[in-house]
Amino acid sequence: METKPTHKLEVTGLSCIRDDRILFEGLAFELFPGQVLLLEGKNGSGKTSLLRILCSFREPDAGDISWCGESINDSQYFADMAYVGHLDGVKKELTVLENLKVSLALGRPGQYSIPQALTKVHLANYEDVLVQALSAGQKRRLSLARLLITQNIVWILDEPFTSLDKHGIALIETLMSEHCANGGMIVLTSHHEIELHGVQVQRIYLS
Repeated sequence: METKPTHKLEVTGLSCIRDDRILFEGLAFELFPGQVLLLEGKNGSGKTSLLRILCSFREPDAGDISWCGESINDSQYFADMAYVGHLDGVKKELTVLENLKVSLALGRPGQYSIPQALTKVHLANYEDVLVQALSAGQKRRLSLARLLITQNIVWILDEPFTSLDKHGIALIETLMSEHCANGGMIVLTSHHEIELHGVQVQRIYLS
């Protein structure tokens, strides 16, 4: 009986050049289920560029990225990966419910239904509210609710705590811990110190 390969995100020899300046080169790491990779560094050090490369929004200048032993372009990586950028990525002209329905239509159903996800991110009873009427913190929580309603192993998050107060940050940290406990993995940038209980956190500092 053929065994299913272990989920593993592997980066080898990765380099990124922008405006003739080397942001990073020879970067290598491995990420397994239950683990988090935190990218640290000053503004302009290449953190967001690395996330964009991991999402194939841009090509690396050198190096390889593989998923379960195969090149990400020849694997199920893009079906298993979800990205939430620095901006919320929600449509302000649509309601909360309509935004989540669009996300669900583009992905595979996840662990939570839309009502369950809204309860998780403290937006229950906001289904019919236009996104443009939400606060900045509520918009951020809505953008992260998309991760709960779709099935993705790898979460790639660019400053997920933007616009959140301390209660919102604690909430998202809990959701991240739960994702890792269920076999997920996360790559993120953050200017906040994160507290993820029972989760192995790797750190890469880009300078």
